[in-house]
Amino acid sequence: MPIGAVTRGTTGTNRLRRVDRFIGTLPVLRRTDDPLVVDLGYGASGVTAFELQARLAGVRPDVEVIGFEIAPERVATATAQLKDVRDGRTPFDRDARVSFAVGGFEVPLPAGRDAAVIRAFNVLRQYDESAVPDAWQRMLGRLQPGGRLVEGTCNEVGRVASWVTLAPEGPESFTVSLRLSELEHPSIVAERLPKALIHRNVPGENVHRFLAELDRFWQHNAGLGSYGPVQRWIATVGAMADAGWSVRTPKRRQRLGELTVDWADVAPAA
Repeated sequence: MPIGAVTRGTTGTNRLRRVDRFIGTLPVLRRTDDPLVVDLGYGASGVTAFELQARLAGVRPDVEVIGFEIAPERVATATAQLKDVRDGRTPFDRDARVSFAVGGFEVPLPAGRDAAVIRAFNVLRQYDESAVPDAWQRMLGRLQPGGRLVEGTCNEVGRVASWVTLAPEGPESFTVSLRLSELEHPSIVAERLPKALIHRNVPGENVHRFLAELDRFWQHNAGLGSYGPVQRWIATVGAMADAGWSVRTPKRRQRLGELTVDWADVAPAA
């Protein structure tokens, strides 16, 4: 039996483009002998799995994506979409290595294979916070050595997103990714934090301080907005680094509205 519960299944074209670009930077994709990537809980349509494969193919042309859903009817829908791809009736490569199967947090991959990357987006958001550690542990158990689990949440159009990146040993970093044009305050991401953090955005918690300082530096650098929101964001990220936050984001990714820090910076207080 698949492990998990059927969630709302909301999905949409280009909704996960921000996290897909991030996944494309993970070193494991270039190093692994088996570039197998899992799209866990892809929802009512298989489009996110096809998009993930297309984006990662620029990094690893031989990448393979398997989409898992707990609801058999969703697997049937995605498999029908796969036939359209194979028949050339979609913009996706008809030879793309994409497949779909029934599965949950146990990630039932073919015998002898583990994933280089598991992407689980907008899934745990609909669970209780208490369910997170077990779900993480189950998914981490299906990674290759050096593999990564990317678990997070975004809004309906993919312009506000955040995620945790986990190694087999546990969580290692936290990322926010925002559409900078017309951004009023970065803490808008508070409503799209991963389940492990969303209830921790209260005084005394690390993620609350992180978002408060991000807003403060964004406001402090408002004058740079005349040069465009990208320059304002880069200055904001620089100020976060100067304030002692463990900024991991190279400048080229800062230009995309991205900021990654060590998980320890935002981890829930004991």
